Formats: sequence, C-alpha cells, structure tokens
Amino acid sequence: MALMSLSWCLSAALALFCVSSWTQVHSALAPENEVPLRPTTWFPEGKITSVTLPKGRTRRLYFTLKKKVPAMSVTVSPCDLPIEWSLSARTLKDKPLKSLQWSTKKSMPEVWWRGPGIEEKMHSFTGNAVDTYRGPSHPQASIYILRLRSKQQNSRATVYLHEGLGPSGAFPLLPADPRVHTLGVGMTSVTLSWAPSASITSLPQTQKSYDYCVLVNSQQNLPSVCAAQESIGKKKDQKQEKKERRRRVTVWPILKEWWWQQWDSYPEPQSPPSSLADDNADLQCVCQGTESVCTVSELLPDTQYYFDVFVIDRLNGTSMAYKGTFAQTHEEARPEIITLREGELRWVTFRDRGSNSEQFFSFRPRGWQQSGLLTLQSCGGGEKVKVTVSSKGQVLTSQAVGGDLVHIWLQGSSSYLIHLEREGTTTGQISAAADPALPGGLTASVKMQTSSAYHRRGVPSLPSTLQIKSFNRLRGCNSVTLAWMGTEERSLYCVYRRKLGDHEAEAGGASALTAPCLGPESRSDTERVLCKYFQELNPRRAVTTAVIGGLKPGMAYVFDVYLMRRWGIPIKYASKMVKTRKEC
Repeated sequence: MALMSLSWCLSAALALFCVSSWTQVHSALAPENEVPLRPTTWFPEGKITSVTLPKGRTRRLYFTLKKKVPAMSVTVSPCDLPIEWSLSARTLKDKPLKSLQWSTKKSMPEVWWRGPGIEEKMHSFTGNAVDTYRGPSHPQASIYILRLRSKQQNSRATVYLHEGLGPSGAFPLLPADPRVHTLGVGMTSVTLSWAPSASITSLPQTQKSYDYCVLVNSQQNLPSVCAAQESIGKKKDQKQEKKERRRRVTVWPILKEWWWQQWDSYPEPQSPPSSLADDNADLQCVCQGTESVCTVSELLPDTQYYFDVFVIDRLNGTSMAYKGTFAQTHEEARPEIITLREGELRWVTFRDRGSNSEQFFSFRPRGWQQSGLLTLQSCGGGEKVKVTVSSKGQVLTSQAVGGDLVHIWLQGSSSYLIHLEREGTTTGQISAAADPALPGGLTASVKMQTSSAYHRRGVPSLPSTLQIKSFNRLRGCNSVTLAWMGTEERSLYCVYRRKLGDHEAEAGGASALTAPCLGPESRSDTERVLCKYFQELNPRRAVTTAVIGGLKPGMAYVFDVYLMRRWGIPIKYASKMVKTRKEC
C-alpha cells in the first residue's frame, strides 16, 4: 500500500513539472499582445471566391504571389450592404521555424502572423460598390492580407485575385461613362439608354456570352446582381413565412407544439451555393440582350421607379453594374374642375360628338350646416346626361338628368365634386335650329345651379303639376284668365307673355312654345306681366289664378309662369298658347 502511494506522488510531481516547463516555453514564444485568430483561409489566384461576413467580425484572407510577378489586381464585390475592406503586405523578419511544435495545429498564415514583422497597408475602401485595387506587387512582401468587415449586419462578398498586368478578363468591362440616361418619360413607360460595353462590342456576332439585364423596382437602386437576388430571396422568404404561419395555426396547441419540436429536431439539408449563372433565372429582366436602349412599359402613373443596368458574363458567372438612375412617371391627365359660385346659374355644354363627354365641378356650401341644394335640368333633347355627386372619394348619389328638374340635397360635407357625363342619344340628334335653347354647334346642354341652404332641412316642395289652365268662358277680347298649381311654401310666381305672329299662330304646336330651359333671366322685362306671392298649406287647394289684361283682340299669345325660389333654378311651367276673342 505504501509503495502504491509513493508511485502516485511521483507521477503527479512529474506532470506538474512538465506543464510548468511547457508554459514557460510557450509564453516565451508567444507575443505579449497575442490575439487568438479565427481560422484563416488561403486566397487562390484566378478564382472567384465567395466570402460570408458575419456582423462586426473581420474576415482575413491570405495569399502570396509567384516570383517575379510585377503587378496584381484584387477585386472585391459587395453583395448589397456597405463593407470595409483593406489590403496589406506583411514582411517577416525571420522565416517561421518549421520544427517548432505548437500545442494545437496552426495554419501557415497564422504562424506567419504570430511571427515578428512589418505590415504596410496598400489599399482600403468602404462602400457597396465594386472596387478594384490595381498596382505593383510589394517587393519585400512575405504574405498579403485581405481584411473584410460588415458593420451593419450579416452580408457576403466575392473576391478575385489576378496576377500580372492588364485586365483579368473575368469581369465585363464598363464604358468610360457608366451612367444610365433617361431618353423619355411617359405616363406608363420610361425609355433608357447607356453607353455600350466594350465586352459586347468587341465580340463577334457568333459569340453571345455577354448580355445586358435591366431591372426596375420602386424602392432603391441596386448596386449589384447579388443585391437583386437578395431582394428576390427576401420576398420569397416573406411569402414562405406567411405560408408557415398559416400552416402552424391549428386547434390543437399541444399537438402543434410537439409536432414542431419534432420537425425542428431534423435539420434541413444545406444546398450547395449556386453560381451567378444559376441564379440569373430568378432575375426578372425587363430588357435582356445586347441592345443599349430599353423601353420599360406597363408602369403606374405618377410613381417613382429606379432602373439598374447590368452587363453579365454568363461564362464566368460575373457581372458589372452601371450607375443606375430613377424617373417619375407622369401623372394621369386630370380633368379641369370648375368651381361653382354661390347661386350661380351655369349652362353646361358638351361639344364632343364622337364619344362620351364629361365635365367636373366643385362646390363648397356656406354656413356651419354644410348643406346645399343642387338643381339640374337637361336641355339636350334626346341626350342622356348622368350626374354623380361625391365627397372625399365616396359616391353620394348618381342619377340621370332629364327634361324635368332634378333636386339633389347636399349635406354633411365641406366640399362636393359634381361629375356630369353625357352618355348618348335616345331619340336621335336634334339640330341646334330646332331647339332655341341650344346655341349653334352644341349637341347637349344642362342647366345647373348650386346654392347654400342655411335654414332648410331638405329639398323644397314642388307643384303637383306644371300645367297652366286657361278658362274659355273667362277669355275676352282684351284679357284671359290663367290658373296653375302652387305649393305650401310661400313663393313668388311671375307670368310672362309673348305675342305670336300670324305665321306662328297658324303653325301652332311645339315651334310656337317657349323652350323648357329658357328661364326668366333670358326673357325681356317688357314680356313680364306680373309677379305675385302665393302660399297654401293644403296642397290639394294650392291653386292660384291671374287675370292678364292689356291684350289685343284676335291675337295669339304664349304665356309662361315661373316659380321663383330662393334656392335652385326657377321652375318653368309648361307654355300655354291662348288666343283672344275677335269680337266681344
């Protein structure tokens, strides 16, 4: 038992001595400011290398040049986010000891990094554009270090090393002016042009390894094809995420939780990274080919779009981006909106015979009640006219306008949009000469008036009939007696007369009557006979009469009665032709 205890003590002492001696040797070899390095990667020449950049971490790539290489070029292509990258040359004072034994297996660049030496920065760049360092090689450099870092979030980039003078040939060439120009902008289309790439113009027509790809979006310009693919991938991920959310919704929460725990326990297989040529199928190029002019159509009016042009090398799987542009499409042709004044009587005419015509008006009622009255009457014979009243994009009412007066009560809004549209002809075109209410050359006309109603609560009452009656027994040589229906509201009624000539009296009929749309504003003061107020609370008994004197025996007269109101268009009764007696 004592022998076994002594053996165990000797073994422990020997182990402590070995650990202590190794710690002293290792601390003597390692610098005081040594920082543990991430696994390092050699950077091959003549091969496009994709590098993943975790947020806030610096990735280092190492490479050496062949002997007697006079120059080199390093191209870094960020995907979509700005990155920082720099190129440095490190010169070692002493070559690393090959016989040196390390505690863990180290890569050769890390061994060189730990050794004493001098480092010189050759180039640095920050941004999301493709950047290339071209210059002579460092005469005393032992190793070159390429550092890449993404500050914002996880990203990726591609790097390419070329030894020697001249272009590498791995990337398409851009012209001296890489800007995309806008030739023309329309309401739904934009025409673009750009200087052609020498990679395309120098190739024979039989070789078609290069082509252009024009992309359009409404968010921002894209710095690279990789950024476009990332944008497409994000949209697909969002759609997939929505599908996953719908699929996870279930009425059995316990079963759902168990199922997804089992599902998540099996990791999905990782597909190998695809090349640019494989991903080009996802690019929705609005123009593709070798032409340096493109017209992008089917755009929305009054919308800003961003346009990017890429020249793609399908053989090498690389691309270069022109400097994108943006353009605002023209807005749709908005019709003129006429503001209607308070109580204004307006004639609306349609001159276009070939197609439907329309006009727009706006009205703002006065007073805090925000109520008003819109009165319309069609004077276009067989023309179909439709009125639509809307407010704040919502249609309040829509109806046809005919020869009878149309009253539309406006209430509850500070402004109204009135849309008048001529739809067509029902009884054929009526010439201007046949309708004295229409000036020459017009095919339809609507009489319209808008007025604020301060104290009213609805549409004013109308007479039960607009016919005028004459009494034959009360017809004399110098006077006639007329009667018409009134309303329960106190209103003013005005009577007008017009003497007919012998030819008009003999013809009679519609040609002798006054046009329905002609109001008192179009009549001469000499034609006005009388004006009287009338009111009857009982609508059935609302009949008023008037004796018109001062007439000549045996003459034909046309009498018109107008109901004059404070709001709306005056209401015209149907014209009545009466002939006085020759002998009494």
